[in-house]
Amino acid sequence: MTATFRIALVQMACSEDRGANLKKACARVAEASDAGALIVCLPELFQSQYFCQNENTWYFDLAEPVDGPATQALVQVARDKNVVIIVPFFERRMAGVFHNSAAVIDGGGEIVGIYRKMHIPDDPLYYEKYYFAPGDLGFRVFQTRYARIAVLICWDQWYPEAARIAALQGAEILFYPTAIGWHPAEKSRYGERQHSAWETVQRGHAVANGLYVAAANRVGHEKTGAGDGIEFWGSSFIADPQGIILNRASHDEETILHAECDRRLIDDVRHNWPFLRDRRIDAYAPILNRAIDPE
Repeated sequence: MTATFRIALVQMACSEDRGANLKKACARVAEASDAGALIVCLPELFQSQYFCQNENTWYFDLAEPVDGPATQALVQVARDKNVVIIVPFFERRMAGVFHNSAAVIDGGGEIVGIYRKMHIPDDPLYYEKYYFAPGDLGFRVFQTRYARIAVLICWDQWYPEAARIAALQGAEILFYPTAIGWHPAEKSRYGERQHSAWETVQRGHAVANGLYVAAANRVGHEKTGAGDGIEFWGSSFIADPQGIILNRASHDEETILHAECDRRLIDDVRHNWPFLRDRRIDAYAPILNRAIDPE
């Protein structure tokens, strides 16, 4: 593997037309590859609008198996373009068991493996617990032909444990396919601080673990349930191992975001900030408790 590798994030709006969304995703990945990207990440659940704004059984019909139409279409793109692709999808594991998942397709078109979202939210307009069983594959790292990568999905962004476990397995970059935005009624009062917290915590994962972080979000206003819907805030970004933003997208425009990653910088940062060396693994057992009651 070369010292550097170019990555890209696809920030896109998602319509009610699943076929059009998949066609757009394939075209954007191909475009990113033509511009030099070796690894491309799509947003969470990009095939449809974000249906978890309400609870309806018919949305389960949107789910696909691992080798379903979405992955098969992008397997062909990976094969044609020799590009690694992170493909989020609504996984139908069996009748009654569904996951929020992402397939990692290597440059030759092989599916290296899948990640199943571990942390499942249940917040207003984000009713994911109704649809998705928690992931049962753990926090996984995938060796691709261009880099060793980890995939975590959206709500996983807020958990330092997930990022740390990926780093300890040798991940060079964390990809976070995402679907996050504002409740329109709250945006004027809380919007800036919500977005800032989201970006800051992920930049913190980059710093604490000395690796690259890349978050791919969607844009646009979607209303698939009650209320005012969700205004997805875009702002996909790529941060280096010191948390420096290498590239950031706008709040509202579709775009392909590129950045050059250098694995030599990972070594350099970890040599100077040896957080992994100084971990007190002998003292961390309490973290396995749900809570620690005061004595």
